Amino acid sequence: MSKQRSSFKVALSAIGVVFGDIGTSPLYAISLLFWGRGEHPSPARIIGGISLVLWSLVIIVAVKYAMIAMRADNDGEGGVFALYGLLDKVNKGGRSWLAWALLLGAGLLLGDGMITPAISVLSAVEGMSVATPALSGAVIPVTLGLLAGLFAVQHRGTGKVGMVFGPIMVVWFVGLAALGAWHLARHPQILWALSPVYGLRLLMQADLATSLRILGAVMLAVTGCEAMYADMGHFGASAIRRGWFVLVFPALALNYLGQGAFLLGAPQMAGDGLFFHMIPPVLVMPAVVLATMATVIASQALISGTFSLVTQGIALNFMPRLAVHHTDQGHAGEVYVPFINWLLFAGCVALVLGFRSSNALGSAYGLAVSGVMLVTSAALWRTATRIWGWPRWAAGAAFLPLSLISAVFLFANSLKIFEGGYVPLGIGLFMFAVMLTWSWGRHKTRAAYIARRTLRMTEVAQIHRKATHFIERTAVLMVPPRASVGSRSHAPALLHLMLARGGLLPRNIIFVSVVHLRQPYVHDARFSTQVLEQNDNGSIMAVEMRFGFMEDPNVEAALEQLAAETRIPLETDHRKWTVHVAHEHLMHVPTKGLLSSLRFATFQLLRLVSRPTYYHYGLGADVQLTVEILPVRAS
Repeated sequence: MSKQRSSFKVALSAIGVVFGDIGTSPLYAISLLFWGRGEHPSPARIIGGISLVLWSLVIIVAVKYAMIAMRADNDGEGGVFALYGLLDKVNKGGRSWLAWALLLGAGLLLGDGMITPAISVLSAVEGMSVATPALSGAVIPVTLGLLAGLFAVQHRGTGKVGMVFGPIMVVWFVGLAALGAWHLARHPQILWALSPVYGLRLLMQADLATSLRILGAVMLAVTGCEAMYADMGHFGASAIRRGWFVLVFPALALNYLGQGAFLLGAPQMAGDGLFFHMIPPVLVMPAVVLATMATVIASQALISGTFSLVTQGIALNFMPRLAVHHTDQGHAGEVYVPFINWLLFAGCVALVLGFRSSNALGSAYGLAVSGVMLVTSAALWRTATRIWGWPRWAAGAAFLPLSLISAVFLFANSLKIFEGGYVPLGIGLFMFAVMLTWSWGRHKTRAAYIARRTLRMTEVAQIHRKATHFIERTAVLMVPPRASVGSRSHAPALLHLMLARGGLLPRNIIFVSVVHLRQPYVHDARFSTQVLEQNDNGSIMAVEMRFGFMEDPNVEAALEQLAAETRIPLETDHRKWTVHVAHEHLMHVPTKGLLSSLRFATFQLLRLVSRPTYYHYGLGADVQLTVEILPVRAS
């Protein structure tokens, strides 16, 4: 019984977090589908449009994500970066075009993270003007106030902000189903929309421009489905699937059928505020309150997902090391990134003030999402053939149709570029450029650091054996992971610099390197230690630490653990340590051309917002820390 209760709680939590975005799409999706056409939609157009929405939910959400994508877990985790790490394990020839495409998908998701809270909250608050037209002037101020409050409480953490998410969203979905069923009973002929024939007929009978606009609006009904895959690590695939097939999908299907039924009886109501017009007047204001809560929850889930995505990007060394605060010590995935939080808030405010209505904002929505869907389809095809062992013909039969559907949606949404779609697209491309630049800069910095000519470790060991004077404290030197320290290798440049400046070696030296794996968690040995020199004067050791991209790389705690296990000659009290780190002063070669100079300048700008490595690793608060400025030249 307790196991069933626990399973129920997980499914309830998943409903509250995972389905907020797709669950609030009925507020604006159908309004956009039949808006701005200059005439009342005919029954054939209404039935065909609702048919396209329903079958998009079936094919894209139920089949692609719920049944297929969630099989592609990376140690239980899902999402773009998890899929990147999964494919990286079988890609031996460096990063492929698909790997770069996944990084572009991550950038597009960050663009989506800015537009979703704006359109969701704005579409809910617009219901006030339906209940009381005199309040139409308050829509924008109320929306901005709700967004300000939402972003202001992010530092408290998802667990504290969203303790009642699940029950509220259950009430929301039950309300959607009830409202849809009520109108469905009054105009049951909308059930013809269950046949895909009517949707296909609508597209074939319309001209190309109209068909593309229809598909662009239909896309809004499936936005948020990526969250099912991205949040798999938090709730598990089975809980998400149960939530979708038992409650969310039936509720959405009933509501979309109900909206179509309502339009069959009142086609003149197509356009702004359709969702609230189908609610009895006495219930409109309570519905506005419930819808507002649902959209705030949807926005909260999207914001938290963006924090998680950025944190994974930092761990994979694709993004600058921004300050990351863990809001719940019991759940590593609950994080708060202040810089991203206020960047999202500024973007949301600009979008609300710039577009001023959910219908206008909807014209900018969908392009980035459809791009991510196309990249995910291609990546799943590669996963099926390279990891699941599917024959190419079977993978082609499964994923070629899904890829074609995603490509058609992407092409349809490309029309939105000049209507506002350039906003999320521009944000996504900018974030992609940031990831490429940061990855390039870190690679160049490490390579330049390692290429510096220094003493060999055999020479350092000889100096250590013959020395009569030492720095008596054990020295911990943080060195890059690729600067492999062995008995026959060159000593790290940091040690060479310390010896040249001070003339003395520490009695005990511990080289520490941190390796960030492209997998979520480390299940085998996290640490490896190697004694490089042991004599009467002391010892020289090398320690390698390994962390997954879902783990907190707390080097201070890891060193305390090794010291407590007496695996390294270090005091267990970190306040007695002396940690030495290098701050690379990267110098550019000016003969590389304008593009190279611009990339170098961008990387230097990103370093200004990036936290130093030692703070990112939990060092520097109580530990005695020395920072050596190390000039390196990027070739």
